Amino acid sequence: MQFTYPDRNLILTGYTGPGQAPIGQQIADRLKMRFVNVDTLLEARAEMDVEDMQARFGETRLKMLEADVMQDVMLYRGAVIRVSGQTLLRTETAPRLLQTGVVICLVVTLDAVLRRLHLSLGGRYHNPSERSLAIGHLKREWAVRKVEGVRELDTTNLTEDETITTVCAMWEQFASGLPVSELK
Repeated sequence: MQFTYPDRNLILTGYTGPGQAPIGQQIADRLKMRFVNVDTLLEARAEMDVEDMQARFGETRLKMLEADVMQDVMLYRGAVIRVSGQTLLRTETAPRLLQTGVVICLVVTLDAVLRRLHLSLGGRYHNPSERSLAIGHLKREWAVRKVEGVRELDTTNLTEDETITTVCAMWEQFASGLPVSELK
């Protein structure tokens, strides 16, 4: 079945640092599409921060809630969906979401990640435990890159506006019917 432009989703994932939700919202605004932030949906359903919920109720409860939310997200069409790579892998929905649109994983080099971590963690960056937790989170986040069909965009040397423009251009190529394997 061939979908038309409004029927397809743009799914954003990957580590982009602290500005990931605003970037997704700006992309949605430029493309005149609805923005869906899965973390916001999770927090609204749990009535608490995802990290607090995981600490309080454990991984099993988080997985159940993610699976429930992702079932709803699978029904969206014509949306920019921001979802963590961990959620995609834990709920095993990446292959199903690929059927609804294109998944673009925003990545940066390890050096850039470490610089961003240093800025966001501040003094805690020098604590080996804190740094190890943050890098472990990154590894789990980037595991989605191994899923067949996920496109990568290296944003290391891109400004926020250049990232938004490049993602929008990739979306336009996809929406125009260009095969996903040819997206640049």
